[in-house]
Amino acid sequence: MRLIFLGPPGAGKGTQAQRLAAERGICQVSTGDILRQAVKAGTAMGQRAKACMDAGQLVPDDVVIGIVRDKLAAPECAKGFILDGFPRTTGQAEALDGILLDFSAPIDRVVAFTVDDEPLVARLCGRRTCPACGAMFHVDFAPPKQDGTCDRCGGALVQRDDDREAVIRDRLAVYARSTRPLLDYYRGKGVLTALSAAAPVDSVYAALKAAVDA
Repeated sequence: MRLIFLGPPGAGKGTQAQRLAAERGICQVSTGDILRQAVKAGTAMGQRAKACMDAGQLVPDDVVIGIVRDKLAAPECAKGFILDGFPRTTGQAEALDGILLDFSAPIDRVVAFTVDDEPLVARLCGRRTCPACGAMFHVDFAPPKQDGTCDRCGGALVQRDDDREAVIRDRLAVYARSTRPLLDYYRGKGVLTALSAAAPVDSVYAALKAAVDA
């Protein structure tokens, strides 16, 4: 099973990808996680990525495409994968087509998660992250037991630069401008399914499983 999950920041595609990957025994490929690891490590690629991410802009294609190619060639992706956060532009989609052609592994289904902008802003502004262990919380929906402190490791929680309202709105504008044309791209290939992500998490997951098994 080879899937792509599309959707604006905060639509919940990462949560659904993690759950489905665990249930089906396939690999979740989250470019956002990989890039944040590079930022934390302070690599040259991470520094390039950080400047873009902090400003709510897309990371350059050459950085992202190289990361994805290496990941899909890894043994853990041999049984299948979910691409979460890639591709984000039609140029990246065309590059991905070339990678998958080399691997003889075409995409089975593209799921587009849809949510209105204002609920997304509320979701993302409330997120808090532990830099020490990577755990995530939300001030309204999943607060820590002690305000500002990670339940898992006791570290201090922070609001990521890309979870501030001005940056979030910039990210949503970038998504609208650069990523939504992908819907037409994959619709033309006959592999696109649109899925509302406004419902409760379990309801969205049930609809997701029905979509990918259809």
